[in-house]
Amino acid sequence: MQFNVITLFPQMFDSPFAESMMKRARENKIIDLQLYNLRDWALDSYGMVDDRPFGGDVGMLIRPEPVYNALKEIIVPFQITNPKKRKAGKNKRIILITAGGKVFTQKKAEELSRLEEITLICGHYEGFDQRIHDYMVDEEISIGRYILTGGELPAMVVMDSVTRLLPGVLGKDESNKSESYSAVEIEGKIRRVPEYPQYTRPRDFLGLKVPEILVGGDPQKIKAWQKEQMKRSSGI
Repeated sequence: MQFNVITLFPQMFDSPFAESMMKRARENKIIDLQLYNLRDWALDSYGMVDDRPFGGDVGMLIRPEPVYNALKEIIVPFQITNPKKRKAGKNKRIILITAGGKVFTQKKAEELSRLEEITLICGHYEGFDQRIHDYMVDEEISIGRYILTGGELPAMVVMDSVTRLLPGVLGKDESNKSESYSAVEIEGKIRRVPEYPQYTRPRDFLGLKVPEILVGGDPQKIKAWQKEQMKRSSGI
């Protein structure tokens, strides 16, 4: 999986990708991370990539030219088209990280994990010129209905969630199939619900005991209990 990140602050990615699962995924060449500083395509020697919005609103917007020029170099092929047509080639996706984008879910992570290349554009200031939204990206993603300083942290969340689904990243490829919001069948329907409670030793901690059904040794009863807990937690 190839990750391209267009950002004004590439150094923010140094530590998260030098630790734990993400580090191993890079070392094992399961993912490749390429960071691009948007100011490399600035409009002048001062590094200008933004400007005041027409209409008198406050704040600054990222201009279309630097983003367009960056994408032309990074994505092959890349084309400006109307919103209904794909901007990147087959098995590629250009994603704008915005507060108003479609909320990121486990289902979306699974969809993205089947691609070969993902380019994430991280915003700052008041946002992006609307022509970037409309003509330069395939989709917009938000990690929640709240405002952050920029798109770097959400981009890391998306990459982490997608990376852990790739074959060979986790210790056992089966280990991500029973996690929260993975697709499971409940009452004949495929649903995405929180995972059931789990316990480990000791069986009795300060009088707080592990449910007897989990230590009884009956796999069918345990599975039935697990499904019942998932139903309860999701209000089914």
